[in-house]
Amino acid sequence: MSVAGTTELVSLKGVSVSFGKKNVLENVDLCVEKRRIVTLIGPNGSGKTTLVKVLLGLQEVSSGRVQRATDMRIGYMPQKLHIDSTMPLTVGRFLGLSGANAQQCREALQRVAVAHLVESPVYGLSGGEMQRVLLARALSNKPDLLVLDEPVQGVDLAGQELLYQLIGQLRDELGCGVLMVSHDLHLVMAATDEVVCLNKHVCCHGSPQSVTANPAYLQLFGDKTAFYNHVHDHSHDLHGEVCAHEQPQKGSGDA
Repeated sequence: MSVAGTTELVSLKGVSVSFGKKNVLENVDLCVEKRRIVTLIGPNGSGKTTLVKVLLGLQEVSSGRVQRATDMRIGYMPQKLHIDSTMPLTVGRFLGLSGANAQQCREALQRVAVAHLVESPVYGLSGGEMQRVLLARALSNKPDLLVLDEPVQGVDLAGQELLYQLIGQLRDELGCGVLMVSHDLHLVMAATDEVVCLNKHVCCHGSPQSVTANPAYLQLFGDKTAFYNHVHDHSHDLHGEVCAHEQPQKGSGDA
């Protein structure tokens, strides 16, 4: 695909996938660009998993076109990972299994604020810790495109917000594109630039505000999910600690 100056990392045009007589995806268009977070939503059986496999190059299409930027590096974070409790696998060793060297592992763990877990057993991690370790693994090769499948699964509400904040910070830091798959329609809407609503075909897409008002979205999900816009009077660092802000002096600002 690569065209000088383009921001497109991967582009799907008119992609359809069929298994026998069953149509799983029908005429799907999707584009992920550098520095953009795109979130893929849809009900169970809507084709989200198949679409991710197409994007990763793991599933051939029945028709349509898939274009990827030349020499693009992809970091993939799976929805879940089952680790045998009897397996003596540390976090550092787990990241090393992806082919990353020790320095790359340390840097990736530092980026997601869990460097202190490098010698910890993977099986003993909490839900939030495990998601950060999986994210670190996806970051270990400094990807151009991050593909995150349910990145906040098993994490409590406060932890979800912090993880979404972290994903946004990583996008800014690395300049990468991000494709997230999510069922979490509440928090994720405030953490994405574009939403693609899938039900075998693309029902609607656009900004979170426009998608949640779209009749196709409302038909699938109803009006129970309001757009989430969490307003802070403070911010958090990557560890979840509150960062202090200078208070404005009295009398300053507009009247």
